[in-house]
Parts: sequence; C-alpha cells; structure tokens
Amino acid sequence: MRLQDQIVLVTGSSRGVGLAIAKAFRAQGAQVVLNYHSSDPETVAGVAKDMGGAFPFRADVTDPDQVKALFDAAEKHFQRPITTVVNNAITGGFEFNGESGRRKIPDISWSDFDGQLQGFLRGTLNTTRAALPGFEKFAGGGGGGGGGGRIINIGSNLFHNPVVPYHDYTAAKGALLGFTRTCAAELGPKGVTVNMVSGGLLETTDASASTPEEVFEQIKAITPLRRVTTPEDLAGAVLFFAGPWADAITGQELIVDGGLVMR
Repeated sequence: MRLQDQIVLVTGSSRGVGLAIAKAFRAQGAQVVLNYHSSDPETVAGVAKDMGGAFPFRADVTDPDQVKALFDAAEKHFQRPITTVVNNAITGGFEFNGESGRRKIPDISWSDFDGQLQGFLRGTLNTTRAALPGFEKFAGGGGGGGGGGRIINIGSNLFHNPVVPYHDYTAAKGALLGFTRTCAAELGPKGVTVNMVSGGLLETTDASASTPEEVFEQIKAITPLRRVTTPEDLAGAVLFFAGPWADAITGQELIVDGGLVMR
C-alpha cells in the first residue's frame, strides 16, 4: 500500500509525537486525520491548515461512539475509508521526569493502572473495531494485494528496560504489545497488518519537557548512537510499517531508541 494512497488516522496528533507522525505521513502525500481531545480546536485547525489540508476531528478514543463518529466523518470528508490507524493517544498522563509524579509500589493503586489501560488498551480496541468495516471496503472484502489495512500501535522501551519504574504506564504498554500480536493473528487473513513501534525517551515532547538535561546526557552516554532519539526518528519507523516495504510484516515490535535496547 503506497503511502500517498493512504487515509491515515493518528490518535492524539495535535502535538508531540503524534503531530510528528502526522506530518511525516502528510509529507509523503498521505491524507491525514488529526485526532485530538483536550487541545484548543482553533489551534488544531491552524495546525491542520499548515499541514496542507489535514482533517481535524475532536474525539475521546476511550468512547466508542465518539470513535465511530470520527471514522464516519473522515470517510465522508475524504470519500474513502480510513486505511491506516496509528494508536498514539495518551489519556492517563505520563511525564518522564524521574522521581517527580511517579508512584512506587507502596503508594500505587489499581485506579492508576486502570487509567493507563483505559487510554492505551480500550482506546486501541475502539479504533481497531471502528476501522474494520473500512478495511474490508478498501480490500474488497479480502486480503492480499498489499493488505486491507494497517494498524501501528505506539509502545515504549520501558517494558524491556524499566530504568524508570512507571508501573502503571509500563504495564499498560506491555498489555498493548500483547493485544498487537493477538490482533495480528486474527486480522492477518483479512489482509490487515498490526505492528508496534516502541520509543525510548524522546527529545523533546510534552512528556519529556520537564526531564532534567542531565538525564538526557545520561541516556546519550549509554546509548550506542550517543544521542537521544527524536519524534521524527520514531515517525520514520511508523512510516516503514505503514508502507509497502512492510507488506509481509505483522505482529512485530520495532524499538526506536538508538540501540539502548537490543533484541
């Protein structure tokens, strides 16, 4: 599936990593749906205009009715269904800032885990279910020919190398990897590929904006490439999974962290 032929939904794409991914797709000629929830609508509309005609739509991915409305509106706007879904939205909150804001085991509660699972797992379930009718239209009801759709979930290298034990966030991302693989197994016969791109600490996003400079320097010192990866680095891997180069790849995780985690 050529990138320029795709209608791409990137959840949580009004800023940060999601926006970098959306811009990368748009630069390759894909049509893009900018999903947001809490951002200012006028600001998002300006971002969409600057990208050259992206379609902004406000929806809470944890609400299946809002997600369905998003998919219906996008199909009406582009006159074609969404072909590619990038599940990036964070609804539980996360800041990579060392000790501050991080609950350790004596203090953490199930509600903390539930908040992260709601965003990552429930949100991804909602978008995956909503995407399937459009995928079937795109593929003519069958697989082959480059596939009937693409799903790329955004993970984290923390569940491979928990250098900072954000228990709830890391557990939810680990669960998302499991869901990625079960979806890949079930949806493969429909021509749908499902993969994950897992980043490390990125320089710089909203989540890492409060990270002390010495933390970035520590990451650089122990990473083979001797640099901290960027949102644009991660976006490149997402484009790989979405493009024709990955037609025969599904159920896989690609870690983008400069070689800090090697598998």
